[in-house]
Amino acid sequence: MNTLNTLTTETANTMTTSTTGSTQQAAAPSAATDKREAKKGSLAAFKGLMPFLRPYRRQFAMAGVALVVAACSTLAIPAAFKQMIDLGFGGANGGKSIEHVDLVFLALFAVATVLALATAARFYTVSWLGERVTADIRNAVYSHVVTQSPEFFETTQTGEVLSRITTDTTLIQAVVGTSISMALRNVLLFIGGLVMLFVTSPKLSAIIIGLLILTVLPIVMFGRRVRKLSRDSQDRIADASAMAGEILNAMPTVQAFTHEKIESGRFGASVEGAFATAMRRIRARALLTMIAIVLVFGTIVFVLWLGAHAVLEGTMTGGDLGQFILYASIVAGAIGALSEVMGEAQRAAGATERLLELMSVKSQIQSPAVPLPLPPRAANGAALTLSDVSFSYPSRPDTAALGHLSLDIKPGETVAVVGPSGAGKTTLFQLFLRFYDPQSGSIKLDGVDITQLELHTLRDAIGIVPQDTVIFSADAMENIRYGRAGASDAEVIQAAKLAAAHEFIERLPQGYQSFLGERGVRLSGGQRQRIAIARALLKNPPLLLLDEATSALDAESERLVQTALEAAMVGRTTVIIAHRLATVQRADRIIVMEDGKIVETGTHSSLVALGGIYANLAALQFHSVHVQH
Repeated sequence: MNTLNTLTTETANTMTTSTTGSTQQAAAPSAATDKREAKKGSLAAFKGLMPFLRPYRRQFAMAGVALVVAACSTLAIPAAFKQMIDLGFGGANGGKSIEHVDLVFLALFAVATVLALATAARFYTVSWLGERVTADIRNAVYSHVVTQSPEFFETTQTGEVLSRITTDTTLIQAVVGTSISMALRNVLLFIGGLVMLFVTSPKLSAIIIGLLILTVLPIVMFGRRVRKLSRDSQDRIADASAMAGEILNAMPTVQAFTHEKIESGRFGASVEGAFATAMRRIRARALLTMIAIVLVFGTIVFVLWLGAHAVLEGTMTGGDLGQFILYASIVAGAIGALSEVMGEAQRAAGATERLLELMSVKSQIQSPAVPLPLPPRAANGAALTLSDVSFSYPSRPDTAALGHLSLDIKPGETVAVVGPSGAGKTTLFQLFLRFYDPQSGSIKLDGVDITQLELHTLRDAIGIVPQDTVIFSADAMENIRYGRAGASDAEVIQAAKLAAAHEFIERLPQGYQSFLGERGVRLSGGQRQRIAIARALLKNPPLLLLDEATSALDAESERLVQTALEAAMVGRTTVIIAHRLATVQRADRIIVMEDGKIVETGTHSSLVALGGIYANLAALQFHSVHVQH
């Protein structure tokens, strides 16, 4: 009876878990993500996974063999119990009974050993497959995303991409590494157990199947409510986590405005809301567990009662009854497990659809099928030519960022681009790097249209110091080495010296091995910019783009960096964007832009004499500086 109780409880728990297990596979990173995650999809979406599954056919075959052996071993156990009861305990001769009991127990142990080995082999193989296929999918998705142009990231949130790479692939991992195996195993157990039920007793089989169907229906119906409450609980937890992350990232602001108590109160309210939702889920699941155990146990007890009468009437042996009950438990457990697998598979199908949708996105910026080479690098840098270039950003096609712009930059020339915000200065840099293609016109580097160059060839020829410096979560040495992955430590240090960064790096606790923090939080704005300049100098490109390269520096650092940049400009073409006109006065040529067009061209002195836009900007800035002094 204890064995029966254990099996019944496990069956009930399996059915209960089927309503909630899929929700608890992976906590979503955000409430929105969890709602997306809960979305179910068509199982046909799994066809899209075939390219990832096909390379591991041998492993799937091995898992299949282990699966069949484990299922057959499980189905053999009730038959062994029947033999033990009928031939052992029911034998007329005591010695013969002991002999049979010994043989049956040895056989039972052998079956259990085979079951253990097969189950371990199946678990290891399918778990390996789940991890391997998930890793392949993550690599494929990430490799695909990093090749997308900035246009893709204008309309796609980074958090959305990360959610698909992490949460959605976790759902697929659960299907490949667990659910497929569980589904096949339980299909085999269900079919085998059902056949053996009818072989043992057709009458009792018809009764118990009907009762189990009536038992499972209310459990499944109530289980939907538990699933919804589980998702709500995850939503509330995600909300609290998102709030905590936002506040922790803004602690200086929170403390500056003395909002510590307010934010603690907000977080506390969010946590209490999550607790209340979790308690509703726990109460519902407790009720579901009670209902499942009562209904399943009641069904089995009722059939056991009928079987006991049949044994007493002599129409059934005790061994047949024991075998019947065990097969009934196996069938009930298989039904509950299949219910769980189907719900999980539907959710994973939705995740697969989202991943395949992401993989189907093609970047508008592609390398040509047959790229042209760049001519050998000239001693004095690269030539850059723009011919009648017009461009509008995809997100605002009706607004021209550049209009019919033509520009010819000679090798070794230093050209400064100035103008009010929104004039199109940074857009020029994005077109040079081919982050976007102009709607009309052409851009040529050393006489070769950049659309005919392989993207890596083009971008390897360009070094850029952006206005918003990106510092990676690594040490100073690796951050500078990002400019040229194969550079030696000595070359990195030399680039840092040229960018006036060596001195402050040496003062860091571990020097060049000092971790700079996430987004470079351990550095000042000027220090971050000097790291970026060192990175560009290490790359040593023929074309150097400086986007407000000295905007975050104090006067002393600006003087040092300006001297370093002037030395670095020798032997290369340089294009400078600057609002501070003091940094562009020594340029060979100054281009003044307004509304995406070139409106003035000349040197500092000639443009001041012209009395136009540049002269007004210069008057305002230099007068402001004079007043401050």
